[in-house]
Amino acid sequence: MFSLLLAVFIFNLAFRYWLLSLNLRYLKVHGQTVPPEFSGAIDPGRLKKISAYTFENSRAGIVESIISNLIMAVFLFGGFLGAYDRWIASPTGTFLGRGLIFFLFLLFAEILLDMPFSLYRNFRIENRYGFNTMTGRIWITDLVKSAAISSLLGGVVVISALAIVQASPSWWWLWVWAFFLLFGIFVMYVSPYMIEPLFFKFEPIKTEGLEDKVRQLMERAGLKVSRVFQVDASRRSRHSNAYFTGIGKVKRIVLFDTLIGQMSQDEILAVLAHEVGHWKKRHVLKGIIVAETLAFCGVLLAYLLVSWDGLPALMNLPDASFYARTVILAFIGSLVMFPLTPLFSSLSRRYEAEADRFAADLTGRPDALASALVKLSLENLSNLHPHPLYARFYYSHPPMVERIRKLRSIFPPSLFSH
Repeated sequence: MFSLLLAVFIFNLAFRYWLLSLNLRYLKVHGQTVPPEFSGAIDPGRLKKISAYTFENSRAGIVESIISNLIMAVFLFGGFLGAYDRWIASPTGTFLGRGLIFFLFLLFAEILLDMPFSLYRNFRIENRYGFNTMTGRIWITDLVKSAAISSLLGGVVVISALAIVQASPSWWWLWVWAFFLLFGIFVMYVSPYMIEPLFFKFEPIKTEGLEDKVRQLMERAGLKVSRVFQVDASRRSRHSNAYFTGIGKVKRIVLFDTLIGQMSQDEILAVLAHEVGHWKKRHVLKGIIVAETLAFCGVLLAYLLVSWDGLPALMNLPDASFYARTVILAFIGSLVMFPLTPLFSSLSRRYEAEADRFAADLTGRPDALASALVKLSLENLSNLHPHPLYARFYYSHPPMVERIRKLRSIFPPSLFSH
């Protein structure tokens, strides 16, 4: 079983690299072709820049993936998991204390491993293509804040889950799942008030008349909006975005200042209408239901398998603690879930297409949504020529060209004459 598990791991990696190689070869062939949907909006220089940005990001991602997966393979298959497990178990301590140390050290190792790649991405690639506006000081403070928040939240999750396991040996799988669900909802609720302000400065919308138009749009959609903010995203990057936060019927709308600077008010409203579509079509709720159903099945299977005597042998270990056994099960779960990636991607793309249609209907301006998508693509240097198989496997959104083409096929040409 050890050899079979290693073979599946290697096959998954090889398949991922093959898909990525397929995507890059496809871009190399088609990258200089202007899609009809972008005719007149893009020049050869920008098209060349998009290809270069995609290639450089992909190559950096491959290097990071190889190093990360090599370290993980050595840790899991090279016996280091067993050595680490024995090292954690050697000091005297409680079940909760040893578990906290076990998982937090793994979290810190992951943070340290990501640091050089984050530096390279931000201060080499993003700098080279004009996106990065972050100073070294901001990068360090963000890193410290993120590590502190991850440690705090991770510590609460670990201690709470292990306490449940200890208190209810027969039913912990049910109570742990319920705790994860409630804790996730709690974090969603407090994040806009306690976490996000640690990284962004939230201010009222400065563009005259925009907030009134946003509120009118929300009223037409039947949504209550508590506040409309813009955030100083431009202190870190020139990438643009907008999002909703909130639980229940009351929402907070957050616009990146970069988005406000790049788009017209009609285009901004079209982007927000797309986000409204996700709420009105209950995509968020459906996503939570799917995720929690999978989580329930995963925790139940973990309960059934964690005590199996043959589990440590899958990694050539004579024995393993409860903590190490959960790591083994999580790794196997990632291998099992990988083939389902295109299924979840397909479901997400369907939701995105529905949200596009809703936005165009709500605003009555499919042309504004189409032009907003064009600007998002060009401003963020998005790949306009993904390989179809790569897009079907990984893309959570339909490729931009397809989204614009779909809008033009649904609505009459007269609506695109503005």
